[in-house]
Amino acid sequence: MKENIFENLKTFLRVKNYSNHTISNYERDVKRFLAFASKTKISIDSLEQQDVTSWIFDLRKKGLGNRSILRNLSSLRNFFRYLKKIEEVDENVFENIQSPKLNETLPKALPPEDVAKLLSFEPKTMSDFRDKAFLELLYSSGLRVSEAVGLNLSSFESNYSFVKVFGKGKKERLVPVGKFAQIAIQDWINFRETKGIKTDAFFTNKYGRRISVRAFQQRLYKISVSQGMQPVHPHMLRHSFASHLLESSGDLRSIQEMLGHSSLTTTQIYTKLNFQQLAKIYDASHPHAKKEN
Repeated sequence: MKENIFENLKTFLRVKNYSNHTISNYERDVKRFLAFASKTKISIDSLEQQDVTSWIFDLRKKGLGNRSILRNLSSLRNFFRYLKKIEEVDENVFENIQSPKLNETLPKALPPEDVAKLLSFEPKTMSDFRDKAFLELLYSSGLRVSEAVGLNLSSFESNYSFVKVFGKGKKERLVPVGKFAQIAIQDWINFRETKGIKTDAFFTNKYGRRISVRAFQQRLYKISVSQGMQPVHPHMLRHSFASHLLESSGDLRSIQEMLGHSSLTTTQIYTKLNFQQLAKIYDASHPHAKKEN
């Protein structure tokens, strides 16, 4: 099918009798998908839902908004309906893809160099040690800020290499913690001990009480500006985690598992993975999984 797909496209467009503008859009959208499939070595003859979801994520990374993504999906969905009708494909996987809402937006992912810049400060005060651990953990493990705020000392396992998180709907998940975050966490724990902080709440304010989401949002704003950057929102680190890990590994299902089944694009993929496999993928792919000697 790969050899005659462009002939099929021409026939499809001719039969539909579209305007020149619509034909131009269809050709561009289909060719864009085929280029992505070629680059990622996706087989057109055996497409899976995950392949299409990865493509949508790639479109977002390239700056396409929801309106443009909707058009791309519509183009491919209609074209593959035609391919199925003429028995070039057995299934139109695009039929199962939920289209994004026009008012739905995703936070911008920071480039790896900007993440490095944000996290480059050397902690000196109590707030610094806490914030360093907080930021490293958000980027290391893709946590929501509300999930990180809710952590306790008892939430960590295996010498701080995993953290137990309660996400939306109180759903529990176990997420890997990278080496950079482990170091920052241990530094924060050591500092806590010198100050005699006894509470199980992990991230505390100067009064020894659990820090609030709002307070940390304000702290991150100040840190990012002091580092010479545009203001950074906590969710940008979660999105950066997903973006950078997907770019390195291409394993969208594992990333969604680590994010707590959160939809990164428009499709939710639910899967059960063992934590050793998650750790293997994480250690091999995430920029802050291991510290260079």
